[in-house]
Amino acid sequence: MRSVLLGFVFFSLLSCVLGCKESTERNAVYYWRTELRLDSAERAFLKRHHISRIYCRYFDVVMGSSEINGEDPVPNATITFTDTLPSDIEVVPTVFITEDCMHQPHKGLAEKLVKRIIQMNETHDIGPVREIQIDCDYTARSRRLYYEFLKEVKKELESQSSKLQSSNLKSQVSTTIRLHQLSMPAPPVDCGVLMLYNTGDPMKFYERNPILDIRDVAPYLPHLSSYKLPLAAAYPVFLWQRTLHGTNLEHQADISEILRVKEAVEHERPQLSQEIITYHLDKENIERYTPEDYETIYRH
Repeated sequence: MRSVLLGFVFFSLLSCVLGCKESTERNAVYYWRTELRLDSAERAFLKRHHISRIYCRYFDVVMGSSEINGEDPVPNATITFTDTLPSDIEVVPTVFITEDCMHQPHKGLAEKLVKRIIQMNETHDIGPVREIQIDCDYTARSRRLYYEFLKEVKKELESQSSKLQSSNLKSQVSTTIRLHQLSMPAPPVDCGVLMLYNTGDPMKFYERNPILDIRDVAPYLPHLSSYKLPLAAAYPVFLWQRTLHGTNLEHQADISEILRVKEAVEHERPQLSQEIITYHLDKENIERYTPEDYETIYRH
């Protein structure tokens, strides 16, 4: 009996490790809305492009703005589940944390975050979940505390063994990696997603597309081949709008620019072609590109 149990534990741990390696080919999307509701066009998109994984934003973590919690991070913009996802698509609960939350330690934050995810999974019958993702635009100032926080999240997942069985949640943790973070030591997680969008300076929009421009990506390419973390790649399919001096400005990544960047990063790190993610699933985003464009983006 002991050998069987040990074998099961070993297999479970091995599955967690294998889940993040760059050998698994899959198409994925981010879901970044505050209500989980899919229309027929979005469901058809998932089926047509063989989407097998959805990185679903559960909630944000921001610094409190009231007198009661002004010194502590609090959840914000929690997603409302009014629909269900196809049963054959894996869900990766994703939490966005603002960078200022990592300017000082916050005891118990990792525990609260993990318990909140577990509760949401159980309440909405989501599973099996093999991974959670933390999204943070950490800087040199916040990197050390953020990495310690990621370690605490990992430990908290492991310590919640009894609850993990009921929620089908494993102990795998991933994080987003922005281009400027490639020059830093890799974070203590199982894998990462390289965010190939919002690469430029919004204030220089007359010179370059702030969503994606190969000229903004090129300086970071030398870091890719030696970066010590398994990586997936995420590409933009959204429209960026803002008003400046009474003028409405719009930016959208051209399909040719997406493919130019995709070719460049995969040349430096071929494994980036194994999991392709688009940001984010939305009917309007689907209609901005042709099905053939999406097929080209997702082509491995």
